[in-house]
Amino acid sequence: MPGFLLHLGATVTCSHGGQAIPTVPNPQVTVGGQPTATLAGPWAVSLCPLVPPAPGPCVTGMWTVGTTRVTSNGQPLVIMGGVATCVPSGTPLLPIAAQNRVTAT
Repeated sequence: MPGFLLHLGATVTCSHGGQAIPTVPNPQVTVGGQPTATLAGPWAVSLCPLVPPAPGPCVTGMWTVGTTRVTSNGQPLVIMGGVATCVPSGTPLLPIAAQNRVTAT
């Protein structure tokens, strides 16, 4: 499944509206002058409005599905159509906006 590569400046949120950014940007591959992200690194989520008694606000997110044919340092890259799960809520991360020039499968 091809998709646009996500990068440090991409807009990604948890399903509750919290903002997510990669904690380990990948400077080996850049798009629009910004580093991409690999599946190996977690994404930090801030400003998630989910409050107890729910599982708590989203704190981190991990991508589990990304590129299948393109890698960097042996790791798949994160793409718009990828799959990610937030901890502790178990809800998805949602890519909203990213660069629209580079796609990968």
